[in-house]
Amino acid sequence: MPHIAKSAATPPPYFRKEGLAFLRALVRVNKTDPVEAREWFNLNKSVFEAELKEPMLAVIRQVTDAMMDFAPEHVRPAEKSLFRIYRDTRFSGDKRPYKDHIAAWWTHTGLDKTSGAGYYLCVSAKEVIVAAGAYRPEKEQLAAIRHWLLDHHAEFRKLIQKPAIVKAFREFEGDALSRPPKGFPCEHPGLDLIRCRQWGLAATLPVKAALEPDFAKEIIRHFKLAAPVVAALNTPIAASIQPRKPALFGLPQGPKSAKTR
Repeated sequence: MPHIAKSAATPPPYFRKEGLAFLRALVRVNKTDPVEAREWFNLNKSVFEAELKEPMLAVIRQVTDAMMDFAPEHVRPAEKSLFRIYRDTRFSGDKRPYKDHIAAWWTHTGLDKTSGAGYYLCVSAKEVIVAAGAYRPEKEQLAAIRHWLLDHHAEFRKLIQKPAIVKAFREFEGDALSRPPKGFPCEHPGLDLIRCRQWGLAATLPVKAALEPDFAKEIIRHFKLAAPVVAALNTPIAASIQPRKPALFGLPQGPKSAKTR
């Protein structure tokens, strides 16, 4: 197995070529026997920490600090936003022990257990993905957004069709059904949005963007543009999980909240 030289330099809030080299090597070794892959990773764990984890945490912190101005509900410790590099292979036929990228997700405060709509950053050896929205929300949240769109489709469409949004993201991820969802009208001006199973914006940047000193600023720019879309999606999601006031004499109290479900 190849061994990657260690770096003593303190990682800045962007990546170095050594970090991308580690990801390329991880992709190759991840295809081998899982035991060998783990041995290689353990041997090079200090490189992972110095060239990937710490720079990513630095980027997350800078982005999170900026969020105080446009998405304060998504401010949280950097360690909570960072995804683990380890894959959960317990119920998967794919036994590769590691992910081939490093990523972060800024969820909405109070929606930690249900995700809600949020902001996503992924750095791989080939590209950088910047995204924002509600991705494959659970059943209750999916219904909440669809019902909200019955009356708010026009304002939501304006948000995702703003020239700055279209220019920066170039993509609306809908994963739409071929027919109207059960219980929804077949004729409706917002049906194209209602048929969606997720609502999000995504942009793909060249991997070299992660090596630039202003990398975090570029992520902040994208997130700030997407903030009104994320806030709009979280409006019905937050309402759908609000616990109702207790009823008298043991009568039904309505749907349980995310914390008690």
